[in-house]
Amino acid sequence: MLMNHCDVTPPSPQPLSREEKGVELPRAHGAPVLSATIRSQPEDFFVEEIAGFEPSGTGEHLLLTVEKRGMNTAFAAKTIAQWAGVDESAIGYAGLKDRHAVTRQRFSVWLPKRVAPEIATLETDELRVLDHGWHGRKLPRGALAGNRFVLVLRDVTGERAGIVERLEAIAARGVPNYFGEQRFGHGGDNVRKAVAMFAGRRVKREERGLLLSAARSELFNRVLAARVEAGVWDAALEGEVWMLDGSHSVFGPEATTPELKTRLAAFDIHPTGPLWGAGALRSAAATCAVETGALQGDTATRLRNGLEQAGLKQERRALRLRPTAWMWQWPSEDVLELHFTLPPGAYATVVLRELGEVRDVMSLAG
Repeated sequence: MLMNHCDVTPPSPQPLSREEKGVELPRAHGAPVLSATIRSQPEDFFVEEIAGFEPSGTGEHLLLTVEKRGMNTAFAAKTIAQWAGVDESAIGYAGLKDRHAVTRQRFSVWLPKRVAPEIATLETDELRVLDHGWHGRKLPRGALAGNRFVLVLRDVTGERAGIVERLEAIAARGVPNYFGEQRFGHGGDNVRKAVAMFAGRRVKREERGLLLSAARSELFNRVLAARVEAGVWDAALEGEVWMLDGSHSVFGPEATTPELKTRLAAFDIHPTGPLWGAGALRSAAATCAVETGALQGDTATRLRNGLEQAGLKQERRALRLRPTAWMWQWPSEDVLELHFTLPPGAYATVVLRELGEVRDVMSLAG
């Protein structure tokens, strides 16, 4: 096993450059092969949570599986709390879902006396209850096995053969597991706000968590972008830290062997990048060199120092993302429909960007 002697020695921070607004994310599969629009209507973006467990049938938490249209998770949670006559803190959900979509997800409602209003009184034109059952615990964040997507791209332009070739390449090789633009707020402003927070600007408690996540995500994306640029985002470097597919379990660093290369090719393991926090990088050798090189500069230094001082610890995230159940069809000449499943914490938008320029109609409209 390789030892890690590759700690980052940060340079002294300089005044933040107005031009340094975040990393440019290179595409792994080459130049765009299409341009299109998405979310001309909410039905063009369908996402369904894959439950991580079944209700136990006992307990004081009512699990509701709902389908909602044009309604984000926070608003749905507030609506359910009002229906149940409880505080919003009594509502649990596994993940956040966008407003500009049709989404199916699960909520839990803590009802100590196991008395719930009539389910039908919760339903509206925008929200339907698909299933319900009792469980012993509040639904925690991340308690899902993944998300199933059906995305409809309209006004598609581009050579059909080139588009199909790219779709097949994504199926075979996957895509870089970037954090999506949703993580960075309107106009990508959360990184700037995180730098200001680390410099002493006071923020609300709920905003603090969002800014810490944005700072970590920005640093991870910088490392992944460097590896995409070098053509090694899905390759084995010396000193690699590996993550087992379908879990957050990591091992390494260790010398690259034929066995590791075989497991990498079979998508049994994935190379990882840092989710920044206090402590030494776990990676070594060439991997560590790429990571430290990508995380220099004033903004990166401020973000690293701020995350360390906030008490976060070093963690890892897979660099590679492979959509499963990957299928597509052409309902008409300029409409492409995609079906696929992603693990928790992965973004459908990073899959789309490997195809080309996809304009989000509803998000642009606000």
